[in-house]
Amino acid sequence: MHYKWLSTSVCLVSLITVSGPLHADVTGNDFIDVFEKLAGKHPGVRKGHAKGVCAIGEFMPTEVGRRYSDSPLFSSGKSAASIRFSMAGGNPHASETARSPRGIGVKLTMADGSVHNLAGLTTPVFPGKSPEVFLGLLETLLPNKQGKVDGSQIMQYRHDHPSTLPQFNWLQAHNPPSAYTSVNYHGIHAFYFVDGQGKKTKFKWRLVPKEGEVLLTDAQMEQLPDTFLANKLEQQLLQGPINYELEAVIGHEEDETNNPSLMWPDSREVVTLGTLSIRDSGDVSCEPINFDPNRLAKGIEPSDDPVLKIRSTAYAISFGKRLSGQ
Repeated sequence: MHYKWLSTSVCLVSLITVSGPLHADVTGNDFIDVFEKLAGKHPGVRKGHAKGVCAIGEFMPTEVGRRYSDSPLFSSGKSAASIRFSMAGGNPHASETARSPRGIGVKLTMADGSVHNLAGLTTPVFPGKSPEVFLGLLETLLPNKQGKVDGSQIMQYRHDHPSTLPQFNWLQAHNPPSAYTSVNYHGIHAFYFVDGQGKKTKFKWRLVPKEGEVLLTDAQMEQLPDTFLANKLEQQLLQGPINYELEAVIGHEEDETNNPSLMWPDSREVVTLGTLSIRDSGDVSCEPINFDPNRLAKGIEPSDDPVLKIRSTAYAISFGKRLSGQ
């Protein structure tokens, strides 16, 4: 029941008291511990985004990216794409009609063998401005000694930490997608393009389906089974490839790069970097992949976002546990 409050997507969480001060020494291990407490231990399964499906495809860049970056991602032609669609949280049996984010991980392998990862959500913001705030939110979801989650405690924490509200409000205002491929995916964090002269341009990426977004109706949310998304993806792909446009939202000097709970203004310039074509699904090729969003191609750099930074540690711990059957 408490999963409806868990509007997360990353495997991230030292234990703190909700009423006490936020700790400044949060580690990736803390997030793994809390996810296991929230969802239970599932050996060999991802600690975040536990339920998902693999897909394969390719990415074809436009020439636009070359204006901003000397990355081979935009200059070496087609890249192979390994993709994983997923549900938020650590429950491998999560309901696919839940009002929670969906996630995407994409590993792009270029002709020269270099790799660029994308990890995104169906919400345009993250549920907290920092690892400390996000950790505190997750702590409020833990059952008390009576085995119950205290909803009033969660509401009080959100009131005291308003950066936890934008994603929550977004989820209340938008029904879940009708398919993994019928919804926008947002990169959440800011990154930098770097050109051959060292000039940096801040941006946030997003993937936009060429067929547009289609969300579940209220009736479908009540009637559909807990598991239907993987089968729907397979059926869609029988009709041909599913195409997404990879876009970059170009930031201005005043746009914050270290707070993923904030959206940049809608007026920002948007450019199309290329097309991600999804060709097939259902194999297990994505399972050994660690979709660390800090694994970036030359010509693209991470921002100073502390949530982005800690994701590498948390992902690595989850990856190690998964491969060792923990």
